[in-house]
Amino acid sequence: MVKKIIAIAFLVALSGYAIFQVFGEKDPATGTQPGDKAMDFELSTLEGKTAQLSDYEGRKVIVNFWATWCGPCRAEMPEMQKFHTENEDVVMLAVNLTTSEPSIDSVKKYVEEGGYTFPILLDEEDIFRHYQVLTMPSTFFIDSEGVISYMHLGPMTYELMEEQVAKMN
Repeated sequence: MVKKIIAIAFLVALSGYAIFQVFGEKDPATGTQPGDKAMDFELSTLEGKTAQLSDYEGRKVIVNFWATWCGPCRAEMPEMQKFHTENEDVVMLAVNLTTSEPSIDSVKKYVEEGGYTFPILLDEEDIFRHYQVLTMPSTFFIDSEGVISYMHLGPMTYELMEEQVAKMN
């Protein structure tokens, strides 16, 4: 009889905890999925400065993970440039997977030849790993509150960026 009372009390407590977790007010978890708070990061730019995601707090941000050797990444870059030029209120950050000095030189050459003016950040896999990037390009749309609103795998079009940014806070 005592065991049944303890079991019932445990189930009631567990149920209460579950209800609190579902309906209780809480900040979004830091993670990599839509609805998660985007993890802040600090990376070097091609110009040798540093940039942090939190530098753009209060603004809509598109974080795109790419590499110069990635064909689909190269295909979307002109679309990203057009969107960047026509939507000054949205921050475009292109995070390049760069692991050596020759790679940085090839990124600089590619960016210069393409006339890309949005910030290019250099990562040695740390941020790629945290954001669990397995496919390139991968893009995270982060709203003005720092929450991931949408994640896109594969190359983007201008229309896709326009559509997703319109849905963001």
